[in-house]
Amino acid sequence: MNLILASSSPRRRDILSAADVSFTVFTAPFDEASVSLANPEEGVRKLALGKAGAAKEKWIAEKGPLEEDTVFLGADTVVVLDGKAMGKPGSPEEAVSMLEGLSGKEHHVYTGVALLSKQKTDSFFVKTAVYFRQLPEQEIRDYVATGEPLDKAGAYGIQGKGRALVEKVDGDYLNVVGLPLKEVLDRLQKL
Repeated sequence: MNLILASSSPRRRDILSAADVSFTVFTAPFDEASVSLANPEEGVRKLALGKAGAAKEKWIAEKGPLEEDTVFLGADTVVVLDGKAMGKPGSPEEAVSMLEGLSGKEHHVYTGVALLSKQKTDSFFVKTAVYFRQLPEQEIRDYVATGEPLDKAGAYGIQGKGRALVEKVDGDYLNVVGLPLKEVLDRLQKL
């Protein structure tokens, strides 16, 4: 299989590489603002489909028709607290505000995944519950000062320094990192 990862996320690359999955990174611009996250389940699926579809179209335009064994993998991850989607913070102040909101609470992480081949399309999402410890303000500010939360949905990276903020995870840990590997591999086999 010729797997094309339609994502520039280093976390998704790391997850696939650690599982010895062979892939090529190939991305194309996609207007994420065009997708509503009012319904997170549907929104993350649409984002993943949009990213994979844009990469597939660009690939065909640049390299010609697809081979039968080529599959595009698109993904997007959103943090949801009290029914409201939290994207990446726009500033350190917004990161502090997000983390204050998550402190001491349960939230959910949704990752939408799309697999597109020449003949088939499969899209799905995985939802994981994450529980944060009660966080002192200084701990939040110290974490934000590391810069780690500024490029991550919900303003934290569970695979990095942000793991100290988490009390427990109920569900797929790798989904919180950015790619539900087991489900992706199962779906790729079926595809």
